[in-house]
Amino acid sequence: MRTIPVALSLLFLASLASPQTQSAPAPAFPYTPSLDVNAMDKSVDPCVDFYHYSCGGWQKNNPIPPDETSWSVYGKLYQDNLNYLRSILEQVSSKANQTDAVTQKIGDFYGACMDEAAVEQRGLTAVQPDLDAINHLKSTKEMAPLIARLQLVYGRSYGRTILFRQGSTQDPDDSEQQIASLDQSGLGLPDRDYYTKDDAKSKEIRERYVLHVQKVFELMGDNPETAKKNAATIMAMETALAKASLTRVERRDPYKLKHKMKVADLRQLAPNFDWQTYYQTMQYPGFEILNVAVPDFFKEINSQLTAEPIEHWKVYLRYHVVDSFSPYLSAKFVDENFDFYRKYLRGAKEQELRWKRCVQYTDSDLGEALGQVYVRQTFSPELKASTLDMVRRIEDAMGQRIRELDWMSPETKQQALAKLAAIRNKIGYPDKWRDYGSVTIVRADFAGNVARASAFERHRDINKVGKPVDHGEWGMTPPTVNAYFDPQMNDINFPAGVLQPPLYDAKLDDAPNYGDTGGTIGHELTHGFDDEGSQFDAKGNLKNWWTKEDREKFDARTKCVQDQYAQYIVVDDIHINSKLTLGEDVADLGGEILAYIAWKGATADKKLEPRDGLTPDQRFFVGFAQWACSNERPENLRVRAMTDPHSPAEDRVNGVVVNMSEFSQAFSCKAGQAMVKPAEKVCKVW
Repeated sequence: MRTIPVALSLLFLASLASPQTQSAPAPAFPYTPSLDVNAMDKSVDPCVDFYHYSCGGWQKNNPIPPDETSWSVYGKLYQDNLNYLRSILEQVSSKANQTDAVTQKIGDFYGACMDEAAVEQRGLTAVQPDLDAINHLKSTKEMAPLIARLQLVYGRSYGRTILFRQGSTQDPDDSEQQIASLDQSGLGLPDRDYYTKDDAKSKEIRERYVLHVQKVFELMGDNPETAKKNAATIMAMETALAKASLTRVERRDPYKLKHKMKVADLRQLAPNFDWQTYYQTMQYPGFEILNVAVPDFFKEINSQLTAEPIEHWKVYLRYHVVDSFSPYLSAKFVDENFDFYRKYLRGAKEQELRWKRCVQYTDSDLGEALGQVYVRQTFSPELKASTLDMVRRIEDAMGQRIRELDWMSPETKQQALAKLAAIRNKIGYPDKWRDYGSVTIVRADFAGNVARASAFERHRDINKVGKPVDHGEWGMTPPTVNAYFDPQMNDINFPAGVLQPPLYDAKLDDAPNYGDTGGTIGHELTHGFDDEGSQFDAKGNLKNWWTKEDREKFDARTKCVQDQYAQYIVVDDIHINSKLTLGEDVADLGGEILAYIAWKGATADKKLEPRDGLTPDQRFFVGFAQWACSNERPENLRVRAMTDPHSPAEDRVNGVVVNMSEFSQAFSCKAGQAMVKPAEKVCKVW
């Protein structure tokens, strides 16, 4: 993904009224150009530090708001969007403005979230039946059906689920079929490395986490002594799970996640867990083969089922039910959740206002209900056509680059071109909308709405097992400000939300648009050929399509990028984990090269003039840099250094231009300057 990793979604929805009903107009959405000269700092030499030349003014004029962990061009757009959506959702939260099932569901969901008095009154009662069920467990043999029921509802926060992940996945050997899957999870800290690293900061974080866990138990009613003991139990159990988990770098190798087996083999792998009852409770379709991504993790679960007494498992389950669901409970749980996860871990100074959180929850749980109305109002056929034109030009540039490569054999080039030709371009929104008709939304039951929406999504995923892959499905909602490449689908996905100002600006010339959105398109396209995506063939199967010699040459070229980014410091003395960020770094570089070639082709018959004191080529590169303008708290940078496959914003800009001679020529840079690499050290992949 190209974007700075912030939860970004739901770009300025124009109206949620049905075509038959006219509601009050939404507030005007602020316009920001895709190239803003006021965001620049021209006192900085672009050949010394291009990022701060392009973004220094923006950084000075845009301090981080107290409720944010970072602030960026994307973050600002996101906040403008939240303000816009707030008025829309408040309109349809009134019964008088609910004219169809879509507006009823999103309006009542948002309205229930905003009813703080009702949420406060319910307290823990929303989860009490499940806590009671946990307390009634008599042995670990009874856990399987209960864990199945809990996984349907809880553990969606921070990318974790209770104990382990389950669902469906594309068969790595036959990308046209969906099979069942199991994967590692079950941790309360953001990553397994938080449990294993021995530096002083990691130890401090673990100590603070234990205090957080203790506080959660106290909020549940445990006395301090019991809560402290329970917190120690949680840390011990999660540490064992963490040590059996793969690192994020290891997970970049798809072959390390491919372990297909029969259900009988799973029972042999982890015989202490009742898999038959588990899958029956989850209502899985019948299946014979599944993929167990990390077998050692499930061996560890199996061991803990006998090593840990049932009372410890009760402690584990009680904590994860409440901690994962805390954002939807009464204020004391919400505040404790914020204090640890956003304030301590990521540096936010204040809790987000209630309405902001409610807008985000509505998008998270009913995203395509919002999206189908959104695209009716904001995504014109002309915008879709212009985007497709840009995509096709950049794909043509990729084809040109492949054919001209001097390090790749004709045999591998043929396979690469076949993969390029097979890529599906999904622009704007899905052809078929998700049907939320079976999700019951009740105006006075916010936590229940979240639980039912979660169960709907889990069942929707489970029911794909044994069926052909739906190539029309999207992994993001249409208003999302982001984009992605799916290596098994072999498609690039550009939601309508990412194709709006300041990311794509129809009012400006092609140069900044190709530098920004063109670079994003090229970035996603390059993901099909990065260190991970290059291991999937044209059909999306995990299959080697390289000659041995070509693969070695490719690895050597990506090693150049890896070595370059390993020199950059994220925060304090922490360097970029360039083995983790390699795919994004390769995509950043490849994407901008492709965008530049496509821009030159698109404007070949045009007379381009300087604007705002910048030549067309300079405008291309400044447009590229300004998508990444940001400020970030050191606490958040520390978390991202361990968990995020994206490099920091500054390095995603400067790290690209030092490898592009076109940049040096555009700004007349000289040898020896920071933004100019010696020719023999320039990284060239695609």
